[in-house]
Amino acid sequence: MSEGSLLDHALVRLDEAAAHLAIDADVIEKLKYARETTKVRLMIRMDDGSRKSFLAWRCRYDDTRGPTKGGIRFHPDATADEVETLAFWMTFKCAVMNLPYGGGKGAVQVDPRKLSKAELERLSRAYIQAFSRIIGPDRDIPAPDVYTNSMIMGWMADEYAQIVGEAAPAVITGKPLALGGSLGRGDATARGGYYLVRHLATDLGLGQPLKVAVQGFGNAGQHIARLLAADGHTIVAVSDSEGAVHAPAGLDVHALMTAKAQGRSVASTAGSHGHERLAAEKLVGVDCDVLVPSALENMIHEGNAGTVRAKLILELANGPVTAEADAILARNSVIVLPDILANAGGVTVSYFEWVQNRQGYYWTLEEIHERLRVIMEREGRAIWNTAREKGISVRTAAYVHALNRLAEAIEAHGTQNFFVS
Repeated sequence: MSEGSLLDHALVRLDEAAAHLAIDADVIEKLKYARETTKVRLMIRMDDGSRKSFLAWRCRYDDTRGPTKGGIRFHPDATADEVETLAFWMTFKCAVMNLPYGGGKGAVQVDPRKLSKAELERLSRAYIQAFSRIIGPDRDIPAPDVYTNSMIMGWMADEYAQIVGEAAPAVITGKPLALGGSLGRGDATARGGYYLVRHLATDLGLGQPLKVAVQGFGNAGQHIARLLAADGHTIVAVSDSEGAVHAPAGLDVHALMTAKAQGRSVASTAGSHGHERLAAEKLVGVDCDVLVPSALENMIHEGNAGTVRAKLILELANGPVTAEADAILARNSVIVLPDILANAGGVTVSYFEWVQNRQGYYWTLEEIHERLRVIMEREGRAIWNTAREKGISVRTAAYVHALNRLAEAIEAHGTQNFFVS
């Protein structure tokens, strides 16, 4: 990537979208900066009796359209810049899906794999103790993200309830079902992307069955592989942080998921089930129809975008393709279904959970799936049509779609033209 912060690179998308809309300069000024970012140090007692501190952040980027919404990640490389960028993306993601939310995000700079379960709980509760005045069911609603899960969300919701003195399940989404979680939340990110590809398959010129490569085999990666394989598509390659495997005739998805459930890498299945070991960095260049980046930011960049052989990239990760890579992919006629649309199934079902918590009435799994499908197809179709009508990329069309909604809300409060007229 060229020089500049991660947020600087993300803001390029804002400028690109603004060029296709007649919006007031006030809108861009408001969306260029985070509304508030809070940094703290969490001090917890370790199992050996020592005390250790961890940097943590919570960003509320923009709340024009409603309370901010966004996950909390536990990762050793987390930074304030990353948190603000993720919150910026969430602002646009919620607007893309027409959810009554703004964008937020949180992180702790920690490798949770090096903590005991008791230390992990203490850290999770310490996060809520530090940020209890910032979050709230009507102000800022966290959720799981990288290396956090439903149990951690349950600890956090419980800690918040103890602080405010009453049950408040709507403060956090992605909770265990027994604590007010929603059916369908576990595979929502992947399922949204699955519905999108299925709905646009003809428009995208995709044949049947598809050959699919999945980069990153965590929650989203496993579920998209499972859903597509169940439809008869062939998963030809997958990777995780420790390696990759490849099989042109198709990988055994069940064997891969079993390995992950046992705490092993997908690479541990090499040599059986017809799986061949593959260097993880080679996965983006595998011969396939659909490439699904499901790991971290900037995984497809200027140095490897030219090797992509897929017809379509489905971004289940946040920010996996850099702006420089986008230009290369466009020249090579590779279509990208962008993160703020493709992985928005997660925040959409989180919204469903929040609604159910507030009304005290819970929907069936079939109702969750149908509501998600309708929203993904509706917004996906609108964005696809915008891309075709304006002759722009699907990514830019998604930002145009979101920015139009954000602009309407910001302009409704009055802009320079209103005050000087």
